Amino acid sequence: MCDLLRINTDRGVMLHNGQTRFFIDGNPVYHFLGTSTFSKFTVVHAGCVAKINPRAPLDKVCILSCEYPQVCDRKNAFLNGKRFEGLGAALNVAKPRKGSTVAIFGLGAVGLAAAEGARISWATRIIGVDLNPSTFNHAKRFGVTEFVNPNDYDKPVQQVLAEMSDGGVDRSIECTGNVDAMISAFECVHDGWGVAVLVGVPNKDDEFKTHPMNILNERTLKGTFLGNYNSCTDLPSVVEKYMNKAIHFISHLYELELEMEMEMEKFITREVWFRDINKAFELMLRGESL
Repeated sequence: MCDLLRINTDRGVMLHNGQTRFFIDGNPVYHFLGTSTFSKFTVVHAGCVAKINPRAPLDKVCILSCEYPQVCDRKNAFLNGKRFEGLGAALNVAKPRKGSTVAIFGLGAVGLAAAEGARISWATRIIGVDLNPSTFNHAKRFGVTEFVNPNDYDKPVQQVLAEMSDGGVDRSIECTGNVDAMISAFECVHDGWGVAVLVGVPNKDDEFKTHPMNILNERTLKGTFLGNYNSCTDLPSVVEKYMNKAIHFISHLYELELEMEMEMEKFITREVWFRDINKAFELMLRGESL
């Protein structure tokens, strides 16, 4: 991974000269993850920009962005765009087989996109894991078949999932950034063939700890950035597919191709004016908005 796209929340400056591009009262305003899109105008490195069809509706296609919540200039509406990464984490990294059992940790926008990827891959059981029960009904629209709230049990959630799935799930995808959830996602997969994929970004001081036997028993742990998509080249083509109301998936696992309607609108739970951006974050934290 090149230094430009490497996750680095501390950098906050332009690459070539280490300086910011914005100031308030003489004080520097630092970039977040190289984009800083909570503004009508911004300055970013060319490698962080993807040119898309100018006819594309910005209040819809911003959902395809990854990691970075987007500001739609045309409507000044705040939208949280994280679908691209969750979908890629399932289709490109976890690669569940037909009939698999998949656990999704975190049912926010990324997690729901991962659930949709599992559904597209014909997973039979998709188990959503979240502390907020209000997310469960909405998650059914994305293919989630069962729900687990860790607070409802007096045992570790990985043990609960193992008991539900005859020894462990086939695939798990962690979409919270919480290191405890990451550990649970790894320890809930089945010995021998289970694969856990970490998507969420943890705090920089967090440590991932597990017993070495979990690795010796042939569980696999993977991480992904941008869902293993190349955003500069792949994002424009996905926008075109959306505008044609279809997206073309190729499954190398089954040597099959699948054409399906691309329903990004179901990821939009509400629109909030930019001046109310703090309200948008509050809604998201309460589980009332994606």
